[in-house]
Amino acid sequence: MIWNTNLRWRLPVACLLLEVALIALFGVFVRYDMDADPHWVQEKVIKNLSTDLENEFYYRYPSFQDVHVMIFVGFGFLMTFLQRYGYSSVGFNFLAAFGIQWALLMQGWLQSFDGRYILVDLENLINADFCVGSVCVAFGAVLGKVSPVQLLIMTLFQVTLFSINEYILLNLLEVKDSGGSMTIHAFGAYFGLTVAWILYRPNLHLSKERQSSTYHSDLFAMIGTLFLWMYWPSFNSAISNHGDAQHRAAINTYCSLAACVLTSVALSSALHRKGKLDMVHIQNATLAGGVGLGTVAELMVLPFGSLIIGFVCGIVSTLGFVYLTPFLESRLHIQDTCGVHNLHGIPGIIGGIAGAVTASIANIDLYGEEGLAYAFGIERSKLNWSPNMQGRFQAAGLFVSLAMALVGGVIVGVILRLPFWGQAPDENCFEDAVYWEIPKEPKSTALRSEDSSIKPPEP
Repeated sequence: MIWNTNLRWRLPVACLLLEVALIALFGVFVRYDMDADPHWVQEKVIKNLSTDLENEFYYRYPSFQDVHVMIFVGFGFLMTFLQRYGYSSVGFNFLAAFGIQWALLMQGWLQSFDGRYILVDLENLINADFCVGSVCVAFGAVLGKVSPVQLLIMTLFQVTLFSINEYILLNLLEVKDSGGSMTIHAFGAYFGLTVAWILYRPNLHLSKERQSSTYHSDLFAMIGTLFLWMYWPSFNSAISNHGDAQHRAAINTYCSLAACVLTSVALSSALHRKGKLDMVHIQNATLAGGVGLGTVAELMVLPFGSLIIGFVCGIVSTLGFVYLTPFLESRLHIQDTCGVHNLHGIPGIIGGIAGAVTASIANIDLYGEEGLAYAFGIERSKLNWSPNMQGRFQAAGLFVSLAMALVGGVIVGVILRLPFWGQAPDENCFEDAVYWEIPKEPKSTALRSEDSSIKPPEP
């Protein structure tokens, strides 16, 4: 089979056609929500509502900023560990801008469509970023092995499936998942892993030398880790109800992340024969506590419960990088470039299980009578709702997310296997020069790097 990686017509045509279609759809369907539309000022005055202080902007914009930074800086730089794929890691992650637009439409049609228009406010923008976060997770599983056109096609289908899955969980099953352990992380990870399984490359060893990191590439990736770690409390609390739920989500996430760091460092050192730390574990496993805490972020798990979740996620994630990732590649033919199974997949499942358990043991002593109804939805409290019923719905939500991810991943993977998307051959994977114009190094630097007489110091 002849692989043609020339994107001169593929990428421009794909980008322009998709954007023109989005412009047309936005023109027909999308309008401002009340808080962003001057036509609503008079109605607000009539209803005695403040035109400024009650505006959702003042509550949501700080969280939106934090989530936005996580998606484009955090996830982008986290994937720059590959020594010759930094341009692609950050640049292709930027293509999530397409996913944001498509997510606003898909989520709008399913959740904020008034029969004529999709009314967009800051909460819609945050939800679109959440959707794109799931896309970035899946991107990590296929990083270095797909073309930008394939990523656009993958984004188109994944955003569609994500929006449907999210609607089923949040609107039909009414599960609690404020930080997206099930809807964002578990779904994104297993969707990406399934696509990677379908796109398995038996000769990927031909580009083995480029799959490793360097000192500086790992340092850049650590920048992404730090941004994600710092802003994760905002991520898990961004769309929680104002007040105690949002406050509790930030506290719980903060505690879980802190515990996860110490556990990951401990396991990384313990599993090395000389007690040294592995930068891969520090870049990734230290974030698993934020993933695992997502579903129960706004529930009453209490601070010590958050620490336990972070503790468990740090252990499981680090063990996954050491033992599970090699097993997946050698036995199941799943080439997980970034280890998303360990950072997002397994912790996402842990989060889903924690949500089912926490919901099933909820009681008036923990929440108060009014607080219990408020935390899990007033409508259901009037229909013989019980904690045990909520726990079963939470468990069902996890199974639905996994099923949607696996089935959708197989379908999309088969589509992406078609040979005309501009994908690189096995021997050229993980190489920026396939898709980017790379600046030439100064001659003096090139000569020094090629001088075989300069040897590294003896250890």
